[in-house]
Amino acid sequence: MPHVITQSCCSDGSCVFACPVNCIHPTPDEPGFATAEMLYIDPAACVDCGACVSACPVGAIAPEGKLTDTQLPFVELNAAFYPERRPDEKVPPTSKLAPVPDAPVVRSRPGSPLTVAIVGSGPAAMYAADELMTQRDVRVTMFERLPTPYGLVRAGVAPDHQSTKRVTRLFDHVAAHRDLRMYLNVEVGMHLSHADLLAHHHAVLYAVGAPTDRRLHIDGMGLPGTATATEVVAWYNGHPDYAALPVHLGHHRAVIVGNGNVALDVARILTTDPDRLATTDIADHALTALRASHIDEVVIAARRGPAQSAFTLPELIGLTATCEVVLDAADHELVRRDLADTTDPLTRNKLEVLAKLGDAATPVTRPRIRLAYRLTPQRVTGEERAGGVEFIVTGTDEVRRIDAGLVLSSIGYRGRPVSGLPFDEATGTVPNDGGRVLDPATGRPVAGSYVAGWIKRGPTGFIGTNKSCAAQTVHNLVADYNAGALAAPAGGPGELDRLVRRRRPEVVDADGWRAIDAAEVARGGEHRPRVKFTSVPDMLAAAAAAPTPTFGRRLLAGLLR
Repeated sequence: MPHVITQSCCSDGSCVFACPVNCIHPTPDEPGFATAEMLYIDPAACVDCGACVSACPVGAIAPEGKLTDTQLPFVELNAAFYPERRPDEKVPPTSKLAPVPDAPVVRSRPGSPLTVAIVGSGPAAMYAADELMTQRDVRVTMFERLPTPYGLVRAGVAPDHQSTKRVTRLFDHVAAHRDLRMYLNVEVGMHLSHADLLAHHHAVLYAVGAPTDRRLHIDGMGLPGTATATEVVAWYNGHPDYAALPVHLGHHRAVIVGNGNVALDVARILTTDPDRLATTDIADHALTALRASHIDEVVIAARRGPAQSAFTLPELIGLTATCEVVLDAADHELVRRDLADTTDPLTRNKLEVLAKLGDAATPVTRPRIRLAYRLTPQRVTGEERAGGVEFIVTGTDEVRRIDAGLVLSSIGYRGRPVSGLPFDEATGTVPNDGGRVLDPATGRPVAGSYVAGWIKRGPTGFIGTNKSCAAQTVHNLVADYNAGALAAPAGGPGELDRLVRRRRPEVVDADGWRAIDAAEVARGGEHRPRVKFTSVPDMLAAAAAAPTPTFGRRLLAGLLR
């Protein structure tokens, strides 16, 4: 029986290179890879070897016969990516395999390994470190402003998507590499400057993501009861900067403006039975608030029509399999019209799922999600706190009001300026060419400065998309080192260690993170994967339980590296 890729797909491409018959597409060298909503296994070409299962970092692949009922729609979804064939038609295995990217080859210099500082510890940072450390003569130093690593995998992936978080097992392996040193709870731009890092490394690679939201500029946003969806994501995931976020759940309805995957995540969490969430790593304060919630409907409002829905098909399938999702009669009519006019297969698949949704006119018997289309927000109503949203029907003068006590915007992420580097305000990214930071005035590379991930390309793609993105940057960095374009660092690792600890005595190293991790897992007991610490002081207290090497041992370890 063929294997099937399901909703958890992170698109990192490891399965592509593990497959001996090249039956997983799009491959990283194919044009559609960067924009694909997931990867797909050709059921006619799959030889059922299971190599892809072992390679997948998030457990998204299973034999067709072992799929759960909620995963069964992915059988058809995988097959639909490939041309239609006769039932008896067999596709012979191909001998042409997807080309495996070559690792960057560092031309060693006696007594002078390539040293790279990586700022950030999310997927792009971890993939970049992994790519760099395929070579023997490379040393990586990683800096993260929080005491915990892994970025949006820890603070952005929904708690009920535990399989997606399995990618941290790969990251744990990278973090344990002997040639990687971690300095957590250290903020570059505050405790250390770009110049400080360049003084101790050949190059600095920024993988800092896109940590801010695109704002919805309408009257009333800012009232109590309003926030952004990404802030709520950080709140229920236990991010220490958002643990105290006031999330108002006392009204029976919430409205989310924007209908991307983040909006679907938030709506799902707000309408999921708290007893189900109690088996996840959701933050305790969020679980307590959700147990007392009065919300029985979340409206996800979009400016455009169903055919332009921003969410991906896998996320829609996953949502409808676990939640009650409905449409107004007028939106059902929009879906029918779009189906009649649409030829794009992916869009048709989305519309066909939408066409099967229930009618919003039915009585509310349990918390549900209502998708609403062609609604352009005008203002948040209310005097002292949010009372709802006033929309106009897109393209008309018709006004429509939806009462709500919680109003969230979910219209995308945005990068913020990096101290010491140029910044493009229009795109929210650092100007670059293949990861090489460019000086806008001259168009030339800024020596020793590189970017990867969302700060490089904007907030697009999925967790695994950062793998090929980071690989491109690392290849260019290594090429510059081999060409002699990177200045040798003036200071050694021992000097850097002293500088960091002088500037930031509360630094957390890899042992400290492992102590935090172990404590969180222990707090979870038998029924939860972990119970997170949600304040920096508590994290530091847990980290302090790790054995601390003497300065002499730290210095010796640094010299040996």
